[in-house]
Amino acid sequence: MTSFIEAGGHRLEYETIPGDPVIVFVHEGLGSVAMWKDFPRALAQRTGCGALIYSRYGYGNSDRLAAPFGPYFMHHEALETLPDLLSKLNLERPILFGHSDGGSIALIYAGTHAARGAIVLAPHVFIEQMAIDSIGLAERNFSSGALRAKLARYHRDPDATFRGWCEIWLRPTFRAWNIEEFLPKIACPILAIQGIDDEYGSMEHIERIARQSPRVELLKLPDCRHSAHFDQREAVMQASAKFIAGL
Repeated sequence: MTSFIEAGGHRLEYETIPGDPVIVFVHEGLGSVAMWKDFPRALAQRTGCGALIYSRYGYGNSDRLAAPFGPYFMHHEALETLPDLLSKLNLERPILFGHSDGGSIALIYAGTHAARGAIVLAPHVFIEQMAIDSIGLAERNFSSGALRAKLARYHRDPDATFRGWCEIWLRPTFRAWNIEEFLPKIACPILAIQGIDDEYGSMEHIERIARQSPRVELLKLPDCRHSAHFDQREAVMQASAKFIAGL
């Protein structure tokens, strides 16, 4: 059942699944609680873990975005909002499960806070031209109405959600964004997963994680685009369950 909590200065929607330890699901740039579908519950059941699934500010049924994001919105989420949320829910040393922007947030959090482990799917470590090109294509699809209709099923304000995400990614000054400074500071084990056909990023992102963080396992999936937990659900499920068992 969906609940609400004040964290990071905003009212956020969240759901929990009982169990210990807890997997914290951090969604992608256009994601929400509902857009994970049944994946969090299925992984929790397979591993015997609990779960926390939440919609970040501006997403799902959380507070509407009042203005476009700034260039350090992922840093803010990892360094301020997520720690506040976990503290208020009395959760310590989570297992992080982050997709895309959520994977980047998970890495920043793990580089600055205690975590049992981090599973990151298609995380962004730096800005790559192919991501900019794909986001530009998404902008055209949104303007045509098809993408907007899809997002309207998952977000209170699909226009604000999309524009807030899209505008910062396409801003020229955002090209300098990079989170590699956090990678050597991550003490917990990492499972980094990337689809070979990912339209938003190359293998260089997870390979940089492997080169700079001390305890990293890589999984490169064929016939897989940006959403590996949907495109290769069972492969991601098996690898994640094995990784969590090893913690």
